[in-house]
Amino acid sequence: MGLKSFVDVPRDSHFPLENLPFGVFRRGAGEPARPGVAIGDYVLDLAVIASAGLFDGPVLGNHSQCFVQPSLNLFLGLGRPAWKEARLTIQRLLSADEPTLRDNASLREKALLPMSEVEMLLPIVIGDYTDFFSSYYHAKNCGTIFRGPENAVAQNWYNLPIAYHGRASSVVISGTDVIRPRGQGHPIGNSLPYFGPSQKMDFELEMAAIVGPGNELGKPIGVDEAADHIFGLVLMNDWSARDIQAWEYIPLGPFLGKSFATTISPWIVTLDALEPFACAAPKQDPHPLPYLAENKHTNYDINLEVSIKPAGHEHPSVVTKSNFKHLYWTITQQLAHHTINGCNLRPGDLLGTGTISGPDPDSLGCLLELTWNAQKQLTLNGSARKYLEDGDEVTFTGCCKGKDYNKAGSFASNHQYSHRKDLNLLADL
Repeated sequence: MGLKSFVDVPRDSHFPLENLPFGVFRRGAGEPARPGVAIGDYVLDLAVIASAGLFDGPVLGNHSQCFVQPSLNLFLGLGRPAWKEARLTIQRLLSADEPTLRDNASLREKALLPMSEVEMLLPIVIGDYTDFFSSYYHAKNCGTIFRGPENAVAQNWYNLPIAYHGRASSVVISGTDVIRPRGQGHPIGNSLPYFGPSQKMDFELEMAAIVGPGNELGKPIGVDEAADHIFGLVLMNDWSARDIQAWEYIPLGPFLGKSFATTISPWIVTLDALEPFACAAPKQDPHPLPYLAENKHTNYDINLEVSIKPAGHEHPSVVTKSNFKHLYWTITQQLAHHTINGCNLRPGDLLGTGTISGPDPDSLGCLLELTWNAQKQLTLNGSARKYLEDGDEVTFTGCCKGKDYNKAGSFASNHQYSHRKDLNLLADL
């Protein structure tokens, strides 16, 4: 039977007592940012809980100021003992049979805020952002599109988690408008490259790990200790301008085709909340080198869905359904590989998984794959798409289905991403 809270949690809520994702919000424009936890249709203000002295455990009793901050970074740096203590304390305070918050009307009114009345902000200060390339199906499909089936997946891909260093400054929160980027596009045949707004705007269905305690420069993190350095996961849209990317990526990889925007969801779902949904990761062949060979080769069974709603349409169309469990390289292998050369990570660093595609035609994680680079088109309730058009609204949803409760460990409600032309920039074209 699911856990019961005194807070009214709708049956179909993504935020039951089993979840309790962390985020940062403010009550209104000009108000200070502060950490919170989602429960049903409410946000629990952790600054209020801390000020009331309710984080009184052996770790947070001496560090409750981590919740009177404009970001979660200080809390992340405290590590797993603090995270577990916070989760258990919050779960107890919100439970149906705990009177501390339930029966204190004044405190309850200050601490529990309707989600509809707050503004969600980036939950962390992101010092660095790395994006991996960890889905075999995505790697194979992209390689086939651009190089043919014989050379689809390079040999190094099977031996190490491929990644590139992204742009942290352009990571934005769900709901932020994304401006169609301009750049040099891939020429056709012997023609010259063109300059202008991207004609191949794409989404990429990803998730991202949020780093907790980092490591000292020169001291790698072992693969079996890596989970203690990962606070949780967010949904991530690695927006991609495919025409710009295709022209620029040789020999150093993506640059302007991706650095214009990356969107993440506002709520971080902790690994503790995801633990009931752990599952075996795909078998790896060849067997990884010792520094990547983990005792527990684990992924998570997280259902993922993408829908697109064209401007002027009333209803969105689901275009893909995938699952986090399809990732070939796990998030712990990604983190261990990232640090094996001595690279230091810091609290709040963002590690994207790469596009999460599955084995079936309806489980592909981007339009590049779904339309086979515009060779075919998708039908959207009367409209058709090869790539995104101005005003399109893209929605990512992720959830885990728990026994005796509808959804837990899920990733907030729908995350809406829109992209549009910047009319001022394009006025001269």
